[in-house]
Amino acid sequence: MKIAIINGPNLNLLGKRETDIYGNESFDSFLKKIQKQFSEIDFSYFQSNIEGELINKIQEVGFDCDGIVLNPGGYTHTSVALGDAVAAVKAPLIEVHISNIFGREDFRKLSHVSAKAKGIISGLGLHGYILAIQYLTEEKNNPMRKHEVN
Repeated sequence: MKIAIINGPNLNLLGKRETDIYGNESFDSFLKKIQKQFSEIDFSYFQSNIEGELINKIQEVGFDCDGIVLNPGGYTHTSVALGDAVAAVKAPLIEVHISNIFGREDFRKLSHVSAKAKGIISGLGLHGYILAIQYLTEEKNNPMRKHEVN
């Protein structure tokens, strides 16, 4: 199974920036834990502060991986093009946010990605990535899930 994790702007600063909101752990450190916990999964990881690079990566991996975990960062609220890229690919995508975007500033309550994602996890810290991976793993291995009614 192949899962792509894609992080947007400023997530390269995890563990350094606004630790009261985002925690003290770097994503590189957290990624090592994920890879160990889910050793049967072939992970790819990409982070960029540049909107077009994120769109290119979603298009690159979105047709040949089994799922995408995307934290679009600040582009969540501003990028129609990122939402369009999510809609264009066939891989199921889970939108993840470390903080509870619905409990923050009003402008953060709008997501151009959510309606096109399979689901959204917000406010559970880095644990949200684990939950997204677990869901994608279950989705791939449970043919009955494809027939569930939303």
